[in-house]
Amino acid sequence: MQELFKKENFPVPIGFTDQDVNPKAPKLFSDTFVLMFFRSMSILAMAASSAALGLVTRADIVDFHKRILNCAVKLQDLTRDLMLEQGTYIRPPYISTPDKVDFVKRDHFLAGFFGHKRPITSVKVTHLFSNIQTNMIGKALITGYAQIAQDQEVKEFLVRGMQIAQHQANQFSEILINEDLPAPMSWDSAVTDSTVPVFSDKFIMFNVSSMIAAGIGNYGMAIAASPRRDIALKYASLLPEISQYAEGGAKIMIKHGWMEEPPQADDRDEIIQG
Repeated sequence: MQELFKKENFPVPIGFTDQDVNPKAPKLFSDTFVLMFFRSMSILAMAASSAALGLVTRADIVDFHKRILNCAVKLQDLTRDLMLEQGTYIRPPYISTPDKVDFVKRDHFLAGFFGHKRPITSVKVTHLFSNIQTNMIGKALITGYAQIAQDQEVKEFLVRGMQIAQHQANQFSEILINEDLPAPMSWDSAVTDSTVPVFSDKFIMFNVSSMIAAGIGNYGMAIAASPRRDIALKYASLLPEISQYAEGGAKIMIKHGWMEEPPQADDRDEIIQG
């Protein structure tokens, strides 16, 4: 990436340095949680690179994102296969195999508030399960970060995030339980009792902000895939809470000078005024 930036005489982002990580710190998370976190990161990398491949045109940039996509797929395969081998892979709920192909004949397929509620589809089960799991992983991650955060404002921000993640996971779990389907487990026990800083507050805030952005994207995809109105509204009602939380994180990063400004379009008014 640095070579691509330098080739275009483009400022190379500072990102993070050796000062943002302490390799000598005690373990903060269990090995199983680390594998689960890697799986989540590989999913985000696959989604980001796939989106980029649909937008970029330069051959060198296309090749770069293809390499990232391939690396993400390999990481997903490695973590999934290892967890299956260890017996730590958490499988999503099973549903019965349909006897035949059928077509929607009545508009109660879209219902959810009144009248007959049809069972949720396999696609919706997948989104609910995934979003519960993401929130539970996020809560455990933030719990560990809250234990090692140095700045009190950052610590309070993380504690609020733990509460939001638990609340939203509970909302989704209730839907699955009402459908007689199991909800994913929590990862709270995967956090050790260490309080020795592993990462800088700057790194922590960046990582949490990235997870929030991914969560908002996941909710958007779930809404688009939800024919049942009550479930779509559930996602929509939770988006403002997580969006406000993201804004609070951005303000903390700006306050401490941790947020690098991305390239912007020229300000024509400023150029004209001189």
